[in-house]
Amino acid sequence: MSDTPYLLQRPENWSSPILYNSPHSGAHYPSEFLERTVLDALTLRSSEDAFVQRLYGDGPQYGAVMLSAVFPRAWVDLNRSVDEIDPALIEGATYRGLNPRVASGLGVIPRVVSGRRNIYRGKISKAEANARIREVWKPYHRMLNALLEEARQRFGRAVLIDCHSMPREALETVKSRKNIRPHVVIGDRYGASASEQVVAAVEAAFQAEGFKTARNVPFAGAHILRAYGRPAQHRHAVQVEIDRSLYMDEKTLTPAPGFGEIQQRLSAVQRRLSKADFEQQPLAAE
Repeated sequence: MSDTPYLLQRPENWSSPILYNSPHSGAHYPSEFLERTVLDALTLRSSEDAFVQRLYGDGPQYGAVMLSAVFPRAWVDLNRSVDEIDPALIEGATYRGLNPRVASGLGVIPRVVSGRRNIYRGKISKAEANARIREVWKPYHRMLNALLEEARQRFGRAVLIDCHSMPREALETVKSRKNIRPHVVIGDRYGASASEQVVAAVEAAFQAEGFKTARNVPFAGAHILRAYGRPAQHRHAVQVEIDRSLYMDEKTLTPAPGFGEIQQRLSAVQRRLSKADFEQQPLAAE
């Protein structure tokens, strides 16, 4: 077991209200997990946001804090509520109302990886599920909440950029108003988790670096945006999903030849955001 459930990178000079968060990029697979799963190692990693923490790794260079997961989403999903317990996986658990994520096997302790492939043969104990939540989920969220509150007190606002990746197939039916498939989907839970000024500034930064964007479709944000996006309290949360095929081979989970270029463009996005005026409506990118 790793000593810590997160990697925290603080800037030398904390000058930005932005906190970059990568909850699904963890790649520390406990040995007991690998011994128990019915999946091979590569399939087990299919729901991982591989390399996302590297893509946004320049955030601290521009005065922002970055928090990223150590353990993988398949072990415990940090973008789910602790109440999203799956009775089909966890012994003794009971249903707590209709929840499509839980029903599909994507609760806080996932039953499946992408493609709805079962992780286990049979169930796991409630004690094991509770241990993962206690040792990984809770300390991660305590740190995330503390950092956001510290940013809000320092700068008068906190801006959480929740960093994710999406399979290219998720975009097959998604096109913008100009009939162009987006590279990046920006989620704000349809205006509930961040002000329009903040969302527009994030979108403009990506567009200025050549990324085609869409909002909220097919990903509007899940637990993290719900829990931490409080615009009226000057805590804004925006989810950013980037097309994996831009920077990696989705079958082998290895960096693509264009990885370095995408990393540089995202670094430029972060540089722009470090200078953004979140109070003003930014000009649209040309």
